[in-house]
Order: sequence, then C-alpha cells, then structure tokens
Amino acid sequence: MPRGDLAGLVAAFGAALHDAGLPVGPDRGERFARAVTLLAPTTTAELHRCARATLTCHPEQFEILDRVFDAVFRGYADDPADFRGDPNATGTSTTTRSGGFSSAGPSSESPSSSQAPAREVEIPVATVGSAAERLASRDFATLTPEELAALQDLMRRLAVATPPRRTRRMRARPLGAAVDLRATLRRARRSGGHPVRLMRREPRLLPRRLVALCDISGSMEPYARAMLQLLYCAAGTSRAEVFTFATRLTRLTKVLARTRPAVALARAGQAAPDWSGGTRIGAALKAFNDGYGRRGMARGAIVLIVSDGWETGDPAQVGVEMARLSRLAHRIVWVNPRTQSPRYRPLVGGMAAAWPYCDAVVSAHSLTALDPLLAALEGQSRRT
Repeated sequence: MPRGDLAGLVAAFGAALHDAGLPVGPDRGERFARAVTLLAPTTTAELHRCARATLTCHPEQFEILDRVFDAVFRGYADDPADFRGDPNATGTSTTTRSGGFSSAGPSSESPSSSQAPAREVEIPVATVGSAAERLASRDFATLTPEELAALQDLMRRLAVATPPRRTRRMRARPLGAAVDLRATLRRARRSGGHPVRLMRREPRLLPRRLVALCDISGSMEPYARAMLQLLYCAAGTSRAEVFTFATRLTRLTKVLARTRPAVALARAGQAAPDWSGGTRIGAALKAFNDGYGRRGMARGAIVLIVSDGWETGDPAQVGVEMARLSRLAHRIVWVNPRTQSPRYRPLVGGMAAAWPYCDAVVSAHSLTALDPLLAALEGQSRRT
C-alpha cells in the first residue's frame, strides 16, 4: 500500500478487526478515517488513541483492538505520511498478505539515495480467529462462564422484541378511526367556531411485557445462564420480568437491573437458594400464577419458559397450571435444548403435559440457534 493511502489502510485495519471479533462496520471505519484526517496523528500512539475513540464502544473491546493494532502497525514508523492522506508523500509499496486482504507497509525514501530497500511488514492477523464466532455454534452446556461472557457483544447485536399491544391511551393520527372531539373543537377556534377539519386519534401501541421463567436445576443451569445473559444484553431488564425456579420460584428482576452481566449472574446465583437443585415445574408455575400471573403480570404478556421438562413432581399439575397460564398470556414460548435432536418426542413427564399449551417450542441451545427463539417471541412462528 502506498504511503498516504488512508482509505486502503482503514479498510485493511477494519477487516482485521472484524476478523478478530470486533464489530467494525463501514460507519466506524468512516469515523476513524475522519478522526485521522482532522487530528492528523504524527505517532502510532496518537493513531492508537484515535482508533480507541472511534472503533470501540466498551472497555472490554480494548484488548482485541490493541492486539490487532499492534499486528497491523508494528512495522510503521512514526511518519505522519503513513497515517493520513498526504498528496506530497511518495514511496514504494510492499505487499503483505493477511488472510483475505492485502495491505502494504510503508517505505522510507532518503533524499541522498534513489530508493531504500523495501521493508516487509508481517501482519499475523490471519491466524487470529474470532473466539466469539467460534463459540457461537457450540452448545451452551459446553461453555465455561468465561466463554459465555465472551458472547456478550454478539448477544447485544440481537433484538429481543415482542409484538405490540393496544393501550387505553390515545395518540393523534390523521387517519385514525376515532374522532378526537376536544382537539377538533380547539382547532375550530381558528375558523370562527366552525369545525372545518376533523381531528382523529387511535390507541397507542406498546410492546407486550416479556416474562421469563428459567429452570436453574442441574441439567438446565448453563442454558438458564445463557438466557439470562441474552435478556440482559439484548432486551434489558427494564422490559422483562425474570424468574428462576428449581424447587421454588425466585424473582430476579431487580437483581439483574443496572449492572454488568457477569455481576448480574453472580447476584442471581446468590438470590436463588435452589440454584442447580431439583426440578418442580408444576409447583413453580402454580406459585407464579397465584402470586404474579393472575394479578396482571402475565395478562397479555409473552411468557418464555426455559426448561427441559424433567418434572420430579406430579406431571398432571404442570398441565393444570399451563392451562391457567395460557388463558392469561398472549403467547407461551418454551425453550427446551433437548428438542435439537430430530429423534426427540415429548411423550412423558412435564414436557408432555405442557406441550399442548405452548405456542412455540424451540431449542435455543447455542447462539446460532437463537434466531427461531427471537422469531417466536415476535409471534412470527408457531410450533408445528
């Protein structure tokens, strides 16, 4: 790459960051190029500060940027012409291969010599794979807490959305079905009391409440952690009510609010005394229906249940409580990691009793398997 080729340098640097797992798109690349043009860095330290300010949005991303920055700019001298588009800068280019893109290191040119020997810059970015992307296809049960935390950035890209519901509050709408009499009379003052134009309104739409019930028994503990992290990163606890259950029901909405995912999950483990205990799905559903569901929390809500369906109590109670819940909730989505197997059949236990009342059943056993879950929460898919 010739010295001063800012566009090529930014493109190569952005591609290297993206391959290393940092979500760098054209928008961030444009901000980085604009910062370099305006600030005109003269040293690699100044260029590094520009990169941090424009290409990262969280301190956890600094480590990836620092590693790739060192790899890409290791052979660059502190020459201003290397970092910005300088029309007067000339020099030879030396190609260095790095995976799918080619970049070039700068070369120095002395007035006393016709041309200095080319300097090849080694960029070992091709061997730096994205750890998060490699983990995306792995089952949540095989991930360590540290590996699960590495998926936070990818989970933040997901959008956990629920279908809208009509509220009693109204909003002005030119083509609304109802006439807003008060607004019409107020506007009639401008035309001598004659209602020349009818003002209309319609009910305001708001997203439905999301209520998550996560099984934290021994077999489901890793999946529950993944779902709690997903709700924290993608939805935010301000839009979701979160409960956990094993042998008892525990509300964690306030515990998970306004803190980092790692801290939130640690607090969740402390707040739920039955973490990694046995499973009593029917009793937990009854406690939710009696204490929260029929009081309004589940009315018209999207209920997400995360469990493999193993019931140590009476499976008939699961059916009874699911029937009650289905009469209150707008939609029930069940996450069962065991359904990833094509041979799975809900023939016995709590899953067999709950199956008729589920609007959708998905596996959601890995990050790449979350798309059916997100579609089910939005009401775009149903259980077949």
